[in-house]
Amino acid sequence: MRFDIITVLPGLLESPFAHSILQRAQKKGIAEIVVHNLRDYATNKQKSVDDYPYGGGSGMVMSIAPFSKCIEALKAERNYDEIIFMSPDGETFNQTIANELSGKENIMILCGHYKGIDQRIRDIYVTREISIGDYVLSGGELPAAVLVDAITRLIPGVLNDETSALSDSFQGELLDAPVYTRPADWNGYKVPDVLLSGHEAKINEWRHEQALIRTQARRPDLLED
Repeated sequence: MRFDIITVLPGLLESPFAHSILQRAQKKGIAEIVVHNLRDYATNKQKSVDDYPYGGGSGMVMSIAPFSKCIEALKAERNYDEIIFMSPDGETFNQTIANELSGKENIMILCGHYKGIDQRIRDIYVTREISIGDYVLSGGELPAAVLVDAITRLIPGVLNDETSALSDSFQGELLDAPVYTRPADWNGYKVPDVLLSGHEAKINEWRHEQALIRTQARRPDLLED
């Protein structure tokens, strides 16, 4: 699977993709993550990629020409299943969307900055707009990293334990149950006996009950349907 990310701050994305699961996925050749500097596609000597908004108002707007040049260059090399714009007014990202996107082959992600991007880029090229929450960040780079991380870990072969991703919170519309490791007794705080019993059916039943309890207490909206 390949991700092409267009940004004015490529350095901001170096660390998230150079460690842990994302690094492992790239070394295995399962995922390819390519970051493109939008300024390389600027059309003026100053390498500027923004301009004042028509109609006045505060802030600067990312220009149409650099984005168009970069997108067209990438599209000439391969077909994209989705061209995603990270936007606070897009659909809210969740596990269902991550599952869906993990089955794609090529995804392009546009990172906005400043006041936003020229609406024509959204109208002409973007196939999907995604938000990671109801708040505003300085740019789309961190949301893009979240998106790539959530999708990549679902690709077969990325995680050492293939069943791990399937038992994560939200996969079954529930939050995950509490988890424990050794020691079984730490300063009087003990691991529930059922987890030490070796009885798989009882352990699964306990985990499901605890997941329901936790979801009801913390995210009752997930149970409304």
